[in-house]
Amino acid sequence: MLLWGGRALFKPIDEKFFHKPTIDLAKELLGKILVKNTEEGVSAGRIVETEAYLGPDDRAAHSFGGKRTKRTEAMFHGPGTVYTYVMHTHCLVNVVSGGEGEPEAVLIRAVEPVEGLGLMYRRRGENKRLYDLTSGPGKLTKALGITPEDYGRQFYGHPLFISEGDGDTFDISTGPRVGIDNSGEARDYPWRFWIKDNPFVSKPRKEVKVIKGFISS
Repeated sequence: MLLWGGRALFKPIDEKFFHKPTIDLAKELLGKILVKNTEEGVSAGRIVETEAYLGPDDRAAHSFGGKRTKRTEAMFHGPGTVYTYVMHTHCLVNVVSGGEGEPEAVLIRAVEPVEGLGLMYRRRGENKRLYDLTSGPGKLTKALGITPEDYGRQFYGHPLFISEGDGDTFDISTGPRVGIDNSGEARDYPWRFWIKDNPFVSKPRKEVKVIKGFISS
């Protein structure tokens, strides 16, 4: 992320960034910037919370058991592919990970607004509290203008992409994922990651571990 005239300038991160184990990607996405360009303007948020889903062996993953359907097809594509789906009328956005044909993904659960705040308020409602704008997977997609039409795009190209962060150092909290109580033993896997004490994290949850001094780059 660069600054010009007091405004942020964003460019897509290199495709190689996405070629890493899913758990590592879920942690390294923290601090990166999620950007969406639309006709209305640019909106962007710093990623502060993610969840990892490890495909065929993960009962909480849409691709558990290697299930390949019209909905999950994007999960079988290369790392950095955009995987969107609709849940309870809300669009959720994921970063495909693993290798080609290895259907794993990272759900982006929350972001902290960094660009286009006025646009986010228009999309979410002028009466929203600041911390409610993007503090959840359905909230952030509406605020940034991410829709099911983004399905199958790549996060290393326009109009929806990941950009480098500002290099801040922060601690990472880990704990169980949210809303997967019917997933057997998978409900307890500590594959949810968030920037400790960030006010835009979706919900306070049981913390099982803290990773100290993580550097976003």
